[in-house]
Amino acid sequence: MAQLDHPDKTALSTDPTVAVVGPGAIGTTVAAALHGAGRTPMLCGRTARERLELRDGKELVVVPGPVRIDPAHPEEPVDLVFLAVKSTQLEAAAPWLAALCRPGTVVCVLQNGVEQESSVAPYVPGCPVVPSVVWFPAQAQPDGSVWLRGKARLTVPDVPAARVVLEALRGTRCALEPAADFTSLAWRKLLQNAVAGLMVLSGRRSGMFGRADLVRLALDYAQECLEVARAEGAVLGDEVPREIVDRFRASPPDMGTSILADRQAGRPLEWDTRNGVVARRGRVHGIPTPVSDVVVPLLAAASDGPG
Repeated sequence: MAQLDHPDKTALSTDPTVAVVGPGAIGTTVAAALHGAGRTPMLCGRTARERLELRDGKELVVVPGPVRIDPAHPEEPVDLVFLAVKSTQLEAAAPWLAALCRPGTVVCVLQNGVEQESSVAPYVPGCPVVPSVVWFPAQAQPDGSVWLRGKARLTVPDVPAARVVLEALRGTRCALEPAADFTSLAWRKLLQNAVAGLMVLSGRRSGMFGRADLVRLALDYAQECLEVARAEGAVLGDEVPREIVDRFRASPPDMGTSILADRQAGRPLEWDTRNGVVARRGRVHGIPTPVSDVVVPLLAAASDGPG
């Protein structure tokens, strides 16, 4: 496991106390990793549950609960909070952040997008916010369990506050990688998330990328996103759009994405975090975004209406 060599006042313990806010697919995966290493976290969410279950290959990992649902009665502040709610749920999670954080508590944000620090920081004054890139596919199942469909892996920026995150996940099933150029990796993942938004508009899973016309559209969209990413400081090569689209084409045809699951369940969509940001930042830099100009209003309408 990679280690950071920076001295850090926020990482005073090699055995930090941890809470997971939002025990959905991503939160359950991280909670299972912590539990497997003997660092069972406090679980905080909207729905009371006695335990969490993660299916990883043939292995079933049971994380003991309960999932606490009342932020007015936490046990005590913790050293590290994994914030695994979606960007659309951030305001609803704010009472948990207030209850669990004290000055110096590290908040590791397990969300989509490239604006994690700026969106979360106002809710946790005095606390370092560590953004992350989540690289693993985890899908919630009808029975409430989570199916992990790949190796669990996170990337965080190579900053002092990330040391406590590394300590918490040290030796677990979830690999944690510090990155000196976090901006480039975060934007690369955003390109992937943006293209996945096309699944919402078609109502289809990864198998739809078997269509040649859809591949052309996805490549045009990814190229548009790439131009904005580069203007934002990301160092990404010309090959990235093709690599992203080819990855969708190589995925199992039934592989979904969280924004498609939200659409099918009638939940609000992370359309602005995953797609709208490209058009917004494109306008700042004077970059045309013709595909976004069609995709984003349709995603917004699918999420928020009216109609």
